[in-house]
Amino acid sequence: MRLTTKGRYAVTAMLDLALHDQSGPVSLADISLRQGISLSYLEQLFSKLRKQNLINSIRGPGGGYQLQQPTCDISIADIIDAVNESIDTTRCRDKRGCQDGEKCLTHHLWSDLSKQIHSFLSEITLESLMSKREVQATSARQNRTTGLISSQLLDI
Repeated sequence: MRLTTKGRYAVTAMLDLALHDQSGPVSLADISLRQGISLSYLEQLFSKLRKQNLINSIRGPGGGYQLQQPTCDISIADIIDAVNESIDTTRCRDKRGCQDGEKCLTHHLWSDLSKQIHSFLSEITLESLMSKREVQATSARQNRTTGLISSQLLDI
């Protein structure tokens, strides 16, 4: 699977946003602090996510980002696709991995695997991740260590 940092960071940032947007717009600075992702990288990712109508940008004091769709309607594959991340287990896009630019002997095997991975990630929503006890515990720990959230939300 050729899922790079871009896809992983986009999913992490969107999950953070989903976990925190019930209290209003979430700033990229807050996501950056909680997740350890650079602010400039988040800006690039959120620009792509906004163009794909997954998030809204709210300007002004108290502004930030909010999900544009319910968490049950946003799949992990949607997020990865939005940041133009390819889930491609073949090496055929890279001519060095192929035979003179032609499909390799096992191209169809790896192509089918890529489709299976995409299908698997299409079935996982932000809502399903948010409901996991481990995700809730990690979020609560991050909130405590960064001090960015009100005490009422710490009792997740």
